[in-house]
Amino acid sequence: MKHIFNKGQNSTKPTLLLLHGTGGNELDLLPLAGMIDDEANVLSVRGNVLENGMPRFFRRLAEGIFDEEDLIFRTKELNEFLDEAAEKYDFDRDNILAIGYSNGANIAASLLFHYQHALKGAILHHPMVPRKGIDLPDLTGKSVFIAAGTNDPICSPMESTELQSLLEKANAKVELHWENRGHQLTSQEVEAAANWYRQYLITK
Repeated sequence: MKHIFNKGQNSTKPTLLLLHGTGGNELDLLPLAGMIDDEANVLSVRGNVLENGMPRFFRRLAEGIFDEEDLIFRTKELNEFLDEAAEKYDFDRDNILAIGYSNGANIAASLLFHYQHALKGAILHHPMVPRKGIDLPDLTGKSVFIAAGTNDPICSPMESTELQSLLEKANAKVELHWENRGHQLTSQEVEAAANWYRQYLITK
């Protein structure tokens, strides 16, 4: 997978896995990583799927309707890539924290839904429930921050609270942060995510 790896100054910090939104690329969220933790490793990945020329992490059948077969395949692909990257760049495979926006948040959530040890934690900006009606692995010890918009036309408030509930039922610790905005990534929610992350490091 096309990606950027920036070695951090502190090897005890999580490796930040950056996952862009539809039409983005591996450069998009680098400023975000700097705001969250400028000492951590950064692994920023470009989605392998193109939709009308726009990179994505998995296919969809329509707005808000995922191609589940492709989602499962691409989630497996990304999980295996993380195994390879950890070996190549010599970082702790068991200490990865994903930061995803929109489509990137959805593939990060899918990693949590399908692979117990894929991520240590996640910051999910405007995610949806990746799959419904499946049993999640035991996510004890995982921490998740969800940023959602009360007026988000793509991801309804109901969707955000459902994702929180599903993750909590799988024993993850979840914080749901609301902005009175739409689907855009706001500086306020990034600041809230950074505050959450500082508490996350203290509790680890």
